[in-house]
Amino acid sequence: MIITEILPRHCTFNESDWKILAAFWYPVAFSHDIVDRPYAAQLLDERLVLFRVSDGSLTAARDLCLHRGVPLSLGSIENDELICRYHGVRYNKAGQCVCIPAEPAAAIPPRLKLKTYPTIERYGLVWVRLADSGDIHFPDFKEWDDPDYIQVLPNYVDINAASGRQVEGFLDVSHFAFIHADSFGERHNPEVPDYPVEVLPHGFRADYLSTVSNYPHHMKHLNPSGFKWRRLFELWLPFTAKLSVTFPNGQLHILNAACPVSARKTRLFVPICRNFDKDAPLQDTLDFNDRVFAEDKAIIEEQYPEDLPLRLQDEVHIAGDKSSITYRKKLAALGLSPSFTA
Repeated sequence: MIITEILPRHCTFNESDWKILAAFWYPVAFSHDIVDRPYAAQLLDERLVLFRVSDGSLTAARDLCLHRGVPLSLGSIENDELICRYHGVRYNKAGQCVCIPAEPAAAIPPRLKLKTYPTIERYGLVWVRLADSGDIHFPDFKEWDDPDYIQVLPNYVDINAASGRQVEGFLDVSHFAFIHADSFGERHNPEVPDYPVEVLPHGFRADYLSTVSNYPHHMKHLNPSGFKWRRLFELWLPFTAKLSVTFPNGQLHILNAACPVSARKTRLFVPICRNFDKDAPLQDTLDFNDRVFAEDKAIIEEQYPEDLPLRLQDEVHIAGDKSSITYRKKLAALGLSPSFTA
């Protein structure tokens, strides 16, 4: 069992919150970016190096050569070995040092071994878990592998805000008419109909029906009269959510997978798939996605307190906040402190 006991240098989380969050899976990179060079990433303030060897397998390790403290992401890969740029110390895919060029005949110190972490590649992303501490529900985005769907992988979005704030914003249904007025929201249609929320072991599901069209404004004319748009939200604690939108001609699925780079920095990955308009230019989808998430980013980065308040009395709630309230309760039930940073 791999359990990280030492907090990262300059950690922005308190110790108990970091250990709770470290048990979950988070995306840290696109699979297609891990090719023939080491790749630097960061998760929960831990600096990581990712590298791939010729059999396709992937290693995630602490980005630190224990010889003289140099980031291994500055190095290179040769013959399936990760090579430190400073002194050429070489590591295999298990993180074990296999060669010290300055003393090739000397015994290799047992401590010269990298701290490695569990990895999974799914939905075009590399997911990492810093503490292997039991069974955790992995986000289910099965449509990504369905041959009836086309896959779209937008660029990640860097957000100067806490991951909890970002995810709650994604789950929110009462901001469409205001924050997204320029993309798809309808200012004349701000009312939030009642909707059910089903609590699940891994989070919850919110099933929302409304007349707010998901088409961009220049395509609103395609909306059938009286059509009810179904938006099914599902959450996997702590920071991954899925939105399934029923269009008149098919299904659109969006995975909002937030990587908590640090307490108040988020790297957001958003795999998208749909089973309609398969011949339409993908760039249109990418551009629309960029626009919608830019609208969210502009407001999320201005919220304060910067951390998501888990004490419900700290902010005022309305009936339309049912999913947000459930989300905060589920985070609190994990044992996170009311404001889960240092």
